[in-house]
Amino acid sequence: MVGVETRHKPRLHGLDAARFLAFCGMVLVNFRIAAEVAPGPDWANVLINSLEGRAAALFVVLAGVGVTLGKPTPWLMAKRATFLFVVGMLNMTIFDADILHFYALYFVVAIPFLTSSNRTLWIGAIGIVVASLLIHGILDYDAGWDWDALVYNDLWTLPGFLRNAFFNGWHPVLPWAAFLLIGMALGRSDLGKRCTQHRLILWGLAAAIFALVPQDLTQDPDLQALLGTESIPPGPFYIMAGTGTACVVIGLTLKLIPALDRLHMSPLLTAPGKQTLTLYVAHILIGMGTLEELGLLGGSLTAPQITWIGLGFAAATSIYALLWFRLFRRGPLEAIMRKLTG
Repeated sequence: MVGVETRHKPRLHGLDAARFLAFCGMVLVNFRIAAEVAPGPDWANVLINSLEGRAAALFVVLAGVGVTLGKPTPWLMAKRATFLFVVGMLNMTIFDADILHFYALYFVVAIPFLTSSNRTLWIGAIGIVVASLLIHGILDYDAGWDWDALVYNDLWTLPGFLRNAFFNGWHPVLPWAAFLLIGMALGRSDLGKRCTQHRLILWGLAAAIFALVPQDLTQDPDLQALLGTESIPPGPFYIMAGTGTACVVIGLTLKLIPALDRLHMSPLLTAPGKQTLTLYVAHILIGMGTLEELGLLGGSLTAPQITWIGLGFAAATSIYALLWFRLFRRGPLEAIMRKLTG
């Protein structure tokens, strides 16, 4: 979510485009959650179901790529994690499904891996997934949740917060931090090369398809959930599917951005992709806040209606970002974070 700049290589604008696409997916998912839209077989619910858990995973993988490209020091990572944690906790008072405070925890997990080899990064990611599986065998995944109301009852107690953050929240450290380490490993590749982009697309597609197989090998509903590709609960094949989807999107945006450059259309994707931290907070404060003021939350909208509203909001953020960057170098929150953390 935090853009990356480096003096060592030219900026890979395809990553900014991928970041904005991830943001658009999260807008649709989060707007549907906030609007309490009824599930159904319509095209809008099918679209948002396909994005649920995937858009956020793409965000985290891109953050890992950004960590590798930016080459931050452990102290800088710690400071930015602190900034994101504070902003995320404030955000949680409005929207329980905030991802920023989780993001901060992933950064903390990544600090010991900043200078690790690719092999160590992959081993670390696998270790996180295995640890998540083990903890699923020990703790009750439903603890704290009122699934009908999608409310976490003891979130603001210390045991409840820790359980939510590390085990059964919307984006728990176990296993979501694996996405960050995988992104860090992917960032070691020469992402500007066509052959690398093709490998990302092909191997990502293969991983996403293969991840669909295991859930059909058992009739046990609990095992099916854990072996499935849904983000709740996040099992190992969800991590595989989320990683595969992220690789496909990253490969495609890196590959297609030169064509969009020639058509002078790439800024529509890359400009907002450079300030997704600001836009993420804005889609909650401004987007959901406006819907609430208009009385459009609480089940009054259909899935197609909230989808068109979400797409309209995403388009508006693209226009805003184009205008903003005519005057300023960074987005508002990005500039504040840079000022406070260095």
